[in-house]
Amino acid sequence: MLQWFAATLQKYPEIAIFLSLAIGYFVGKFTYKGLGLGAVTSTLLAAVVIGQLGIVISPNVKSVFFLMFLFAVGYGVGPQFVRGIASDGLPQAIFSVVVCIYCLIVPVVVAMIAGYDVGSAAGLYAGSQTISASMGLATDAINRLGLTAEQTQATLNAMPIAYAVTYIFGTAGSAVILALVGPRLLGIDLVAACKDYEARHSAAAEFGGAGSAWHRFELRAYRIKPDGRAVGMTAKQAEAMVPDARVFVERIRRDGRIEEATADTVLKAGDVVAVAGPRDVLVEVLGQAAEEVNDPELQNVRAEGVDIYVTSKAVDGKTLSELAKSPTVRGVFLRKIVRGATATVIPILPDTKIHRGDILTLVGRPQDITAATKGIGYPDRATDVADVAFIGAAIVLGALIGAFVLNVGGVPLTLSTAGGALISGLIFGWLRSVHPTFGRIPSSTVWFMNSVGLNVFIAVVGISAGPGFVAGLKELGVSLFLWGVVATSVPLILAMYTGKYLFKFDPAILFGACAGARTTTAALGMITDAAKSQVPALGYTVTYAIGNTLLTIWGMVVVLLLG
Repeated sequence: MLQWFAATLQKYPEIAIFLSLAIGYFVGKFTYKGLGLGAVTSTLLAAVVIGQLGIVISPNVKSVFFLMFLFAVGYGVGPQFVRGIASDGLPQAIFSVVVCIYCLIVPVVVAMIAGYDVGSAAGLYAGSQTISASMGLATDAINRLGLTAEQTQATLNAMPIAYAVTYIFGTAGSAVILALVGPRLLGIDLVAACKDYEARHSAAAEFGGAGSAWHRFELRAYRIKPDGRAVGMTAKQAEAMVPDARVFVERIRRDGRIEEATADTVLKAGDVVAVAGPRDVLVEVLGQAAEEVNDPELQNVRAEGVDIYVTSKAVDGKTLSELAKSPTVRGVFLRKIVRGATATVIPILPDTKIHRGDILTLVGRPQDITAATKGIGYPDRATDVADVAFIGAAIVLGALIGAFVLNVGGVPLTLSTAGGALISGLIFGWLRSVHPTFGRIPSSTVWFMNSVGLNVFIAVVGISAGPGFVAGLKELGVSLFLWGVVATSVPLILAMYTGKYLFKFDPAILFGACAGARTTTAALGMITDAAKSQVPALGYTVTYAIGNTLLTIWGMVVVLLLG
């Protein structure tokens, strides 16, 4: 039976790839206190075991899926990458570049001291910095070193071994260092720092009524008394009577008839008005000053929640407190802000800035949502259809540009097709954020291209390297793991001190910025958990976009430096 199974996989290597994915994703979903191997490492280990059967797979398979993966990476981080370079995110972008340089230099120095070959060095770098995508560009660079076929294969086989050995601490160690060790090293009380940040950025008059107006609201009905202050006022003037909160007159029952209210509707004695706003304001303020009535028909206001893709230049860079004063957002409430390729949820605070490429979840009447959308951007309504023509053309364009080779002093310089696909993704992802009428790729499709594209590449690498894995692990295992600890820890420690003393980041966002520059989402999760706040995520998105790009490219640079 076993012999038949092995022969079948050898004859049909595509089965081996899917078997590696099945095992990798199944094992990778298990975690302990938020930490686990993840799908990439699990897939690699499964593929290495399966590769012991001597399965041969065309290298073209991994190339196709790796191009798809890199384009998806660029497409996802494009808006944040461009904004990080061109706007007020510049300090965080520069910080990310500095951290990425640490992440390049330290593993290279470690590899030189330990005497590792270029394949092991590339794997050490990829694993210790948890940037598996770099192995694709490193593979391209190794193939261009001019080695013999046997030397090239031996070098390539060493890379996934070093990656697998160093990745585990690269993931778990990074999370522990940033979330637990870092605050102690720098003398920072992370919980207190985040509370202080929220207090300082909430101002004296807390936005939205005790911080709730934009994401927790109700609709209640009140009768205007003959001697009421609101008699003769417009709806807008009456709403301004509660200056510290967002309340809106949505509908009016007048003389038995129900009318939709606008900002200019004049209120009369005896009107019953349906008012939307924060629960605490409606109960504690209006409830004490007005007569509340039960009018189900009046309160039966149609409401919807819509994701709005921010594209407006007028909105870009504005704070929520500034946007709240705009007449275009009258009647709508903000429930959530999502930013970046990692879909990071950004805290809703008065001075939280909105940027193009953000996705805002707005709730309100359809007519109010429509008016707000015109001033903010483009409705990002759910769809299962991807613009495949756009995807194919963009990858082709990037790969063609990357295929050009420029010889400088006899040294061939090229982006490679993989690097070209990454840059194409960055450019077209940014264009999509500015003009979201084309190039739609649903988030589920981006996830598939990103996750499955990378893991098919990893599976092929692992299966191909399988025969030499065991021998290499016995030879380099313990020492390689310890060197991986050094390569992981030193850049992070340098990053924390650099962020605090050179860039002078707020302690509340410092560790999030470090996690972003190292593209370690597991660490961000542990940091926010330790902080009991989402505030650290404010430092994550720009640094992640820069780090994800540079750390991937460094895979090729490591080979050029040591090859």
